[in-house]
Amino acid sequence: MKAKLSVLFSLLLIGTLLVSCAPAATPTAAPTTAVATEVASTPTTAYPPAPAYIEIGASIPLTGKFGSLGVQVKAGYDYAIADINAAGGVYVAKYGTKIPLRLTSYDDASDPTKAVTNLTNIFSQQKPVAVLGGASSTMNAADVATAEQNKTPILAVSFAWWNIHERGYKYLFSPFPKSPDQARDVFQALNDIIPAGQRPVNVAVFQENTDWGNELGGLFKADAGPAGYKVVYYETYAPGAKDFSTLVLAAKAAGAEILLGMPSTPDGIAIVKSLQQNQWTPKFTMLVRGPDAATWAQSTGTAGDDVAFFPGWENGETYAGDAELNAKSQADNNRPADVLVGPAYACIQILADAINRAGSLDKDAIRDALAATKLDTVIGPVTFNADGTGNVLNPLVQWQNGKMQLVWPLDQKTASLVYPAPEISKR
Repeated sequence: MKAKLSVLFSLLLIGTLLVSCAPAATPTAAPTTAVATEVASTPTTAYPPAPAYIEIGASIPLTGKFGSLGVQVKAGYDYAIADINAAGGVYVAKYGTKIPLRLTSYDDASDPTKAVTNLTNIFSQQKPVAVLGGASSTMNAADVATAEQNKTPILAVSFAWWNIHERGYKYLFSPFPKSPDQARDVFQALNDIIPAGQRPVNVAVFQENTDWGNELGGLFKADAGPAGYKVVYYETYAPGAKDFSTLVLAAKAAGAEILLGMPSTPDGIAIVKSLQQNQWTPKFTMLVRGPDAATWAQSTGTAGDDVAFFPGWENGETYAGDAELNAKSQADNNRPADVLVGPAYACIQILADAINRAGSLDKDAIRDALAATKLDTVIGPVTFNADGTGNVLNPLVQWQNGKMQLVWPLDQKTASLVYPAPEISKR
C-alpha cells in the first residue's frame, strides 16, 4: 500500500515540474491604432496682384481720307480682342493667371498731328504695354515715332513704307508687305500669270508726291527693267488732286500698257474716273492702297473693275481662323471680312503670343518676345526681320464684277486674272 502511494506522489511531482517548465502563453496583442503620417505641404506660390486689364492703345483714322481703311483695321483689332478675352485673356506667368486685353483708341480724322496727341494722352493716362498702328503709311509714321519715344512696342499694318524701318527703330514691328515686296511682286505676278508673248511691256507710273510715294515709285522704276518691262511715262502728283486727265492723256500718248500707282482711296477714285472720261484702258492697272476700301466698287462703278492691288490679305485665304473671321463679318456686315481686317486681327494674335512668352507686362520683355515671333496667324506664318519688317504673304487681289478676287500667288487664287482689261467704254 505504501509502495502505491509513493508511486502516485512521484507522478504528481513530475507533472508539476513539467507544467512549471513549459513556456508561458503569449498574451493576445491589443488592437493597434493607425497613426497618420505627417506629409509636408507644398508651399503655394505667392503671385503679385494682377492688373484688371492688359492695356493697349491706338490712334486710328476712322474719318477723313484714310477713314475707309481705318474702320477695317479697328474691326480686326476688336474681333481679335473679343476672341482672346472670351477665353479668359492672355496668361501672364508673373501673375499666374489670365488677364483680359483692353484697347483704348481714338479717331485721329486722318491727321498725323492729332494721332500724336491721341497717343500721347493714352501713354499718360492708360500707360499701355503696347500700342497698335492706324491705317496708311502716313498715319503709321506718326504712330511709330511716338511709340519709339515712349519705348513701347508697336504693331502696325496698312503700312507699306519701308524706309522708316531703316531708321534704327527698336520697338517697331509690321507684319505687312513693304514697298520692295510690292514693286518686285507686281512684275513677278505678271510673269507668272501671262505667257511671254502676250505680256504688256510699257509701264506708266503715277507717283504720289510723298515720302512713301517716292520710295515705291522709285522701286517700280528700278525693278521694271530686270523683270522685262520698260517705264515709258513717270509723273508725280500732289495728294488730293481732283483731276488726273493730264497724266492719263500723257501716259496714253506714250504707249503705256500698264498703270502703276499708290493713291489714297479718294485719289484712286479720281484716277479711274479720269481713265473713264479720257477713254484710256490700260491692259493692267495696279493701284496700291486706294482700292482697299470696301466701298471701292460702289464709288467707282464699272470703271473700278479689273483694278488690282496688294492689300496684305484677302478673305479667300484658307489659314486657320479665316473661316471664323469671315463668318463674324458676314453676320455683322453681310459680307466676308475686308482686306485689312485679317492683318489687324493678326497683330493682336502676335501681341498676345508675345506677352504670353514674355511672362510679364514689362515692355522690353514684350519687345524681345515680338522680335522672336514664329507664329501661324490668320494671314499665314509670321516672323520678323531685325528691322521689324515682317515675312508675310503678299497676295495680289483684283476687283472683278464689283467683288474682290485673289489672283496671285497661283496656289492661293480664288479666280484668274482678268487680262487684258476690257475696254472701259464697253463695260
